[in-house]
This record gives sequence, C-alpha cells and structure tokens, in this order.
Amino acid sequence: MSWYTDHAFLLWRLLRKCVWLLLVFFGITLISFLVIHLAPGSPTDMEVTLNPLAGEAARARLEALYGLDKSLTEQYTNWLVRLIHFDFGNSMSADARPVMTKILERLPLTVTMNVISIVLTLLIAIPAGIFSACRQNSLWDHALTILVFLGFAMPSFWLALLLMGLFGIDLQLLPLSGLTSMEYEHLGPFDKFLDLAAHLTLPILVYTVGNLAGMSRYMRSCMLEVLRQDYMLTAQAKGLSPWRVLVHHGMRNALLPVITLLGLSIPGLIGGSVIIESIFALPGLGNLFYSAVMARDYTMIMGNLVLGSILTLAGNLVADICYGLADPRIRSGSNR
Repeated sequence: MSWYTDHAFLLWRLLRKCVWLLLVFFGITLISFLVIHLAPGSPTDMEVTLNPLAGEAARARLEALYGLDKSLTEQYTNWLVRLIHFDFGNSMSADARPVMTKILERLPLTVTMNVISIVLTLLIAIPAGIFSACRQNSLWDHALTILVFLGFAMPSFWLALLLMGLFGIDLQLLPLSGLTSMEYEHLGPFDKFLDLAAHLTLPILVYTVGNLAGMSRYMRSCMLEVLRQDYMLTAQAKGLSPWRVLVHHGMRNALLPVITLLGLSIPGLIGGSVIIESIFALPGLGNLFYSAVMARDYTMIMGNLVLGSILTLAGNLVADICYGLADPRIRSGSNR
C-alpha cells in the first residue's frame, strides 16, 4: 500500500507539473515571438537591399508571401495553430524548405555531441567531487581544484583554438574542422566510425572541459555538507563499511543539487553549440540557429526557440522525476 501511495503522489505531482509547463511554454512562445519582431531588420531586407532592381513593390510582395503584412496578433495566432499541428512552417531563407526538416537534419549531431559530453562530465565530475570532499584540503583536493578551474576560466573558443593548434597542426593527430574527411564515402563502416570520432573528439573535449568545473565543484560542496550530517555518523557507528556509507548514504543525498544542475544544462544543447560548431565548421543546430538570426529568418528562429523551450522544460521535468527517484520523501509527499 505504501508503494502505491508513494507512486500515486509522484504521478499526481508530475501531472500538475505538466499542466504548469504547458502554461509556461505558451508564455515563452508569446514573448519570443514579440521580441523577434521588435528587433531591427526584416527577412525581406536581405532579398531586397542586395538587389538593386527590387523596389518597394517587391518588398510588399515578399511580405505578403511570408505573411508579414498582417498584424502581430494574427501572425502569432496563425503560427500557434500550425504549431499545434506540429508544423513550424517554411524557412524564410532562399531555399524555403520546411523548418522541421532543417532542424531534424542538424539535431542528431548536436544532441549526440552534447549527450556524450554530459555523460563524460558526470563520469569524471562525480568521482572527482567525492574524492575531493573525502580528501578535503589535501594536496589532491587542491590539485583537482586548480585543474578544473583552469578549464572553467578558459573561454571555449580560446581552448578550441589551443587544441586545434596542438592536436591538429603541431601533432597532426586530429582533423581541424568539418564532420567527415574527403574520402569518407569510400571508407568501410568501421573506418567511417573512426573518421567521425576523430572529427568530433576536439569539439566534445571542449564541451566536457567547460562543464567539468561546475559539476565537480557542486558535487564536492554537496558531499562535504552530507558528510557532516548525523545520519552519516550513525551509519558508521552501526559498523557499515566506509564504501557503503559513502555510496549508499552519502552520494545519493549529495546528488540532489547535481540533478538540478544537470536539468538546467539540457537547454545548452542548443545555446552552447553555436560557438563550438562555428569554430569547427560542424553542420549542427547551433550553426543553423546563428545563420537564421543573421538572416532574420523568423520561422527558423521560432523553431529553434521552441526546441530550446521544450528542452528547458523537459530538463525541469526530468529533474523532478530524478528527485522522486533519489529522495523517498518526495515520493511519499512528506515534504509538503
């Protein structure tokens, strides 16, 4: 009965959370739509200004084609209706391709790089944070602190250039840019995998180094707080092994703030990709978003912002679910 009650409360909590997230999503799309249209410039500027033969009549026809001649209220209503049908419209760039198609083409690369980076960050940061907390103020603690903060202090574009100079030019071990080599189509399956891995090693390394400091420091501070709790001393007094006390009682409670940080890092799948994908010339979502902003491609910008909003809200929801899995008090509702 207790199991049923705990999970029923968790399900009700998630249902309320989903309703609230839908309202927040509506607010995000409304504000984003207004801000985009308040920004200087228009999708027609690139096509009209660069063409000496195009006049105001051509601009008016383009605005009618894109629906920009209507009021903002009507434009947003039409866009929202299309969104309900999972239709982001067509891009306002020269190719006029569907926004969803262009996003789906770029999304796998960006998600793959960021997911690998997050996994590597967790595999390194959590043990490093626990080790630093257990060896507080030791030589290893100070050394790890210096290393992770050096990585955190270095701007991602500068670190990327340093790694490109070292591994790409000096040592010539890894390619400098692009996703594949010229002879990629003629390689076998395993060689294709190695070629992709070689091209993605430096971008993923830059992602990981940038995220490592914050995650490891959070884990260290949370673990230090947990180690001072009375239930840790009680577990040790019961004769439990230090490893069981540390992992079962300590790490599980110390992970709660880290879960929050992990949930907030999910939106970075898009935002944090712009600089890295531009430096390494990768055809990812961040590069697509940057090009859309420069071209004032409203539909493409809104498509990327909607995806970023969904990732943000999904990260919030995932964090709530992980809270319930990590802390029994949340499942039982005893924190009400």
